[in-house]
Amino acid sequence: MSEIRATTVLPARREPVTLHTDDGLDLVGELALPASRDPVATLVCLHPLPTYGGMMDSHILRKASYRLPALADLAVLRFNTRGTSSDRGRSQGEFGDGETERYDVAAAVSWATAAGLPRLWLVGWSFGTELALKWGADTAVEGAILLSPALHRAGDADLDAWAAAGKPLLVLVPELDDYLRPDEARQRFARVPQAELIAVDRAKHLWVGEPYVRIVLNEIVRRVNPAAAPLPTEWKD
Repeated sequence: MSEIRATTVLPARREPVTLHTDDGLDLVGELALPASRDPVATLVCLHPLPTYGGMMDSHILRKASYRLPALADLAVLRFNTRGTSSDRGRSQGEFGDGETERYDVAAAVSWATAAGLPRLWLVGWSFGTELALKWGADTAVEGAILLSPALHRAGDADLDAWAAAGKPLLVLVPELDDYLRPDEARQRFARVPQAELIAVDRAKHLWVGEPYVRIVLNEIVRRVNPAAAPLPTEWKD
Protein backbone atom coordinates (compact mmCIF):
# COMPACT_ATOMS: atom_id res chain seq x y z
CA MET A 1 0.00 0.00 0.00
CA SER A 2 1.22 3.47 -0.86
CA GLU A 3 0.05 6.75 0.63
CA ILE A 4 -1.87 8.95 -1.79
CA ARG A 5 0.13 12.16 -2.03
CA ALA A 6 -0.24 15.46 -3.83
CA THR A 7 1.56 14.11 -6.91
CA THR A 8 -0.09 10.67 -6.99
CA VAL A 9 -1.59 9.67 -10.34
CA LEU A 10 -3.83 6.61 -10.06
CA PRO A 11 -4.78 4.31 -12.96
CA ALA A 12 -7.41 5.56 -15.40
CA ARG A 13 -8.27 5.62 -19.08
CA ARG A 14 -7.31 9.12 -20.19
CA GLU A 15 -7.99 10.57 -23.59
CA PRO A 16 -7.76 14.04 -25.14
CA VAL A 17 -11.05 15.54 -26.25
CA THR A 18 -12.10 18.51 -28.34
CA LEU A 19 -15.36 20.29 -27.61
CA HIS A 20 -17.16 22.28 -30.30
CA THR A 21 -19.17 25.34 -29.31
CA ASP A 22 -22.26 26.63 -31.07
CA ASP A 23 -20.41 29.85 -31.88
CA GLY A 24 -17.74 27.97 -33.80
CA LEU A 25 -14.84 27.42 -31.39
CA ASP A 26 -12.81 24.33 -30.54
CA LEU A 27 -12.00 23.82 -26.86
CA VAL A 28 -9.27 21.43 -25.70
CA GLY A 29 -9.84 19.03 -22.84
CA GLU A 30 -9.33 15.61 -21.33
CA LEU A 31 -11.63 12.81 -20.20
CA ALA A 32 -10.50 10.44 -17.43
CA LEU A 33 -12.47 7.23 -16.93
CA PRO A 34 -12.16 4.32 -14.50
CA ALA A 35 -9.50 1.93 -15.78
CA SER A 36 -11.65 -1.19 -16.08
CA ARG A 37 -15.24 -0.25 -15.20
CA ASP A 38 -17.97 2.02 -16.43
CA PRO A 39 -18.34 5.27 -14.48
CA VAL A 40 -21.28 5.69 -12.13
CA ALA A 41 -21.36 9.48 -12.55
CA THR A 42 -19.53 12.28 -14.34
CA LEU A 43 -17.86 15.48 -13.17
CA VAL A 44 -17.79 18.31 -15.72
CA CYS A 45 -15.13 20.65 -14.36
CA LEU A 46 -15.23 24.43 -14.74
CA HIS A 47 -11.92 26.02 -13.83
CA PRO A 48 -10.96 29.25 -12.01
CA LEU A 49 -10.47 32.64 -13.69
CA PRO A 50 -8.13 32.27 -16.69
CA THR A 51 -6.95 35.87 -16.48
CA TYR A 52 -5.47 34.95 -13.08
CA GLY A 53 -3.98 31.63 -14.12
CA GLY A 54 -7.05 29.37 -13.91
CA MET A 55 -7.16 26.45 -16.35
CA MET A 56 -8.15 22.80 -16.63
CA ASP A 57 -4.94 21.87 -14.75
CA SER A 58 -5.75 24.01 -11.69
CA HIS A 59 -4.74 21.71 -8.86
CA ILE A 60 -8.10 20.63 -7.39
CA LEU A 61 -9.45 19.70 -10.82
CA ARG A 62 -6.24 17.98 -11.84
CA LYS A 63 -6.19 15.93 -8.65
CA ALA A 64 -9.84 15.01 -9.14
CA SER A 65 -8.90 13.56 -12.53
CA TYR A 66 -5.86 11.80 -11.04
CA ARG A 67 -7.77 10.13 -8.20
CA LEU A 68 -11.53 9.93 -8.58
CA PRO A 69 -11.80 7.56 -11.55
CA ALA A 70 -9.87 4.97 -9.53
CA LEU A 71 -11.18 5.74 -6.04
CA ALA A 72 -14.82 6.53 -6.77
CA ASP A 73 -15.66 5.21 -10.27
CA LEU A 74 -16.22 8.73 -11.57
CA ALA A 75 -15.61 10.12 -15.05
CA VAL A 76 -13.84 13.47 -14.93
CA LEU A 77 -14.12 15.84 -17.89
CA ARG A 78 -11.80 18.85 -17.77
CA PHE A 79 -11.39 21.47 -20.47
CA ASN A 80 -10.01 24.95 -21.08
CA THR A 81 -12.65 27.59 -21.61
CA ARG A 82 -12.25 29.93 -24.57
CA GLY A 83 -8.85 31.61 -24.80
CA THR A 84 -7.41 29.52 -21.95
CA SER A 85 -4.10 27.63 -22.18
CA SER A 86 -2.58 24.68 -20.32
CA ASP A 87 -0.25 21.80 -21.13
CA ARG A 88 -3.10 20.26 -23.15
CA GLY A 89 -3.10 23.31 -25.43
CA ARG A 90 -5.00 26.53 -25.98
CA SER A 91 -8.73 26.69 -26.61
CA GLN A 92 -9.80 28.94 -29.46
CA GLY A 93 -11.41 32.31 -28.87
CA GLU A 94 -10.97 34.99 -26.25
CA PHE A 95 -12.01 35.37 -22.62
CA GLY A 96 -15.64 36.46 -22.45
CA ASP A 97 -15.90 37.52 -18.78
CA GLY A 98 -18.37 34.73 -18.10
CA GLU A 99 -20.84 35.68 -20.83
CA THR A 100 -19.74 33.95 -24.05
CA GLU A 101 -18.53 31.07 -21.88
CA ARG A 102 -22.18 30.03 -21.82
CA TYR A 103 -21.38 28.27 -25.11
CA ASP A 104 -18.44 26.51 -23.47
CA VAL A 105 -20.61 25.11 -20.67
CA ALA A 106 -23.21 23.99 -23.19
CA ALA A 107 -20.55 22.35 -25.37
CA ALA A 108 -19.14 20.35 -22.45
CA VAL A 109 -22.55 19.14 -21.32
CA SER A 110 -23.58 18.29 -24.88
CA TRP A 111 -20.34 16.39 -25.50
CA ALA A 112 -20.68 14.40 -22.28
CA THR A 113 -24.30 13.59 -23.07
CA ALA A 114 -23.48 12.48 -26.62
CA ALA A 115 -20.65 10.32 -25.26
CA GLY A 116 -23.15 8.47 -23.08
CA LEU A 117 -21.57 9.53 -19.82
CA PRO A 118 -23.91 9.04 -16.85
CA ARG A 119 -25.25 11.47 -14.24
CA LEU A 120 -23.57 14.75 -15.09
CA TRP A 121 -22.52 17.08 -12.27
CA LEU A 122 -20.90 20.47 -12.77
CA VAL A 123 -17.92 21.14 -10.50
CA GLY A 124 -17.12 24.83 -10.58
CA TRP A 125 -14.26 26.51 -8.77
CA SER A 126 -14.17 30.30 -8.28
CA PHE A 127 -14.88 31.70 -11.79
CA GLY A 128 -16.17 28.24 -12.63
CA THR A 129 -18.90 28.63 -10.01
CA GLU A 130 -20.11 31.71 -11.87
CA LEU A 131 -20.36 29.69 -15.08
CA ALA A 132 -22.22 26.89 -13.30
CA LEU A 133 -24.70 29.26 -11.67
CA LYS A 134 -25.27 31.44 -14.75
CA TRP A 135 -25.43 28.76 -17.42
CA GLY A 136 -25.91 25.36 -15.78
CA ALA A 137 -29.41 25.28 -14.35
CA ASP A 138 -31.15 24.66 -17.66
CA THR A 139 -28.70 22.04 -18.95
CA ALA A 140 -28.84 18.25 -18.69
CA VAL A 141 -26.98 18.14 -15.40
CA GLU A 142 -28.11 16.50 -12.21
CA GLY A 143 -26.68 19.22 -9.98
CA ALA A 144 -23.63 21.36 -9.26
CA ILE A 145 -20.83 21.53 -6.73
CA LEU A 146 -19.40 24.99 -6.08
CA LEU A 147 -15.92 25.55 -4.65
CA SER A 148 -15.16 29.07 -3.38
CA PRO A 149 -18.11 30.85 -4.99
CA ALA A 150 -17.56 34.59 -5.28
CA LEU A 151 -21.06 35.58 -6.48
CA HIS A 152 -19.47 38.39 -8.44
CA ARG A 153 -20.74 37.75 -11.97
CA ALA A 154 -23.55 35.46 -10.81
CA GLY A 155 -26.31 37.15 -8.84
CA ASP A 156 -29.67 36.63 -7.21
CA ALA A 157 -31.43 35.96 -10.52
CA ASP A 158 -29.07 33.07 -11.18
CA LEU A 159 -29.62 31.69 -7.69
CA ASP A 160 -33.35 31.97 -8.24
CA ALA A 161 -33.02 30.00 -11.48
CA TRP A 162 -31.33 27.16 -9.58
CA ALA A 163 -34.00 27.33 -6.89
CA ALA A 164 -36.70 27.03 -9.54
CA ALA A 165 -34.91 24.16 -11.27
CA GLY A 166 -34.84 22.22 -8.00
CA LYS A 167 -31.44 20.75 -8.81
CA PRO A 168 -29.11 20.25 -5.86
CA LEU A 169 -26.23 22.56 -5.08
CA LEU A 170 -23.35 21.64 -2.80
CA VAL A 171 -21.48 24.80 -1.80
CA LEU A 172 -18.04 24.62 -0.17
CA VAL A 173 -17.01 27.95 1.33
CA PRO A 174 -13.55 28.51 2.84
CA GLU A 175 -13.56 30.14 6.26
CA LEU A 176 -10.82 32.55 5.09
CA ASP A 177 -12.01 33.12 1.53
CA ASP A 178 -10.88 36.33 -0.17
CA TYR A 179 -14.29 37.09 -1.69
CA LEU A 180 -17.23 35.38 0.04
CA ARG A 181 -17.03 33.99 3.56
CA PRO A 182 -19.45 31.58 5.22
CA ASP A 183 -21.79 34.03 7.02
CA GLU A 184 -22.47 36.08 3.91
CA ALA A 185 -22.63 32.94 1.78
CA ARG A 186 -25.37 31.51 4.02
CA GLN A 187 -27.40 34.66 3.52
CA ARG A 188 -26.94 34.70 -0.24
CA PHE A 189 -27.59 30.99 -0.81
CA ALA A 190 -30.67 31.04 1.42
CA ARG A 191 -32.52 31.84 -1.83
CA VAL A 192 -31.87 28.24 -2.95
CA PRO A 193 -33.74 25.94 -0.54
CA GLN A 194 -32.02 22.81 -1.84
CA ALA A 195 -28.49 24.22 -1.45
CA GLU A 196 -26.25 22.52 1.10
CA LEU A 197 -23.54 24.89 2.33
CA ILE A 198 -20.43 23.62 4.09
CA ALA A 199 -18.00 26.04 5.73
CA VAL A 200 -14.46 24.65 5.79
CA ASP A 201 -12.41 25.79 8.77
CA ARG A 202 -9.11 27.55 8.03
CA ALA A 203 -9.39 26.94 4.30
CA LYS A 204 -8.62 29.69 1.78
CA HIS A 205 -9.91 30.47 -1.69
CA LEU A 206 -7.32 28.35 -3.51
CA TRP A 207 -7.60 25.27 -1.26
CA VAL A 208 -3.83 24.98 -0.99
CA GLY A 209 -2.60 21.99 1.00
CA GLU A 210 -3.35 18.28 0.86
CA PRO A 211 -5.75 18.34 3.88
CA TYR A 212 -8.03 20.76 2.02
CA VAL A 213 -7.79 18.84 -1.24
CA ARG A 214 -8.96 15.72 0.61
CA ILE A 215 -11.87 17.61 2.17
CA VAL A 216 -13.00 18.88 -1.23
CA LEU A 217 -12.68 15.52 -3.00
CA ASN A 218 -14.43 13.71 -0.15
CA GLU A 219 -17.36 16.13 -0.24
CA ILE A 220 -17.66 15.76 -4.01
CA VAL A 221 -17.76 11.97 -3.69
CA ARG A 222 -20.13 12.08 -0.72
CA ARG A 223 -22.63 13.92 -2.90
CA VAL A 224 -22.09 12.18 -6.25
CA ASN A 225 -21.23 8.58 -5.27
CA PRO A 226 -21.74 8.21 -1.51
CA ALA A 227 -20.96 4.48 -1.62
CA ALA A 228 -17.30 5.41 -2.27
CA ALA A 229 -17.00 7.85 0.65
CA PRO A 230 -14.89 8.44 2.58
CA LEU A 231 -12.01 8.14 0.16
CA PRO A 232 -9.04 6.00 1.17
CA THR A 233 -5.72 7.66 1.84
CA GLU A 234 -3.71 4.70 0.54
CA TRP A 235 -3.67 2.78 -2.74
CA LYS A 236 -2.78 -0.84 -3.30
CA ASP A 237 0.10 -0.95 -5.77
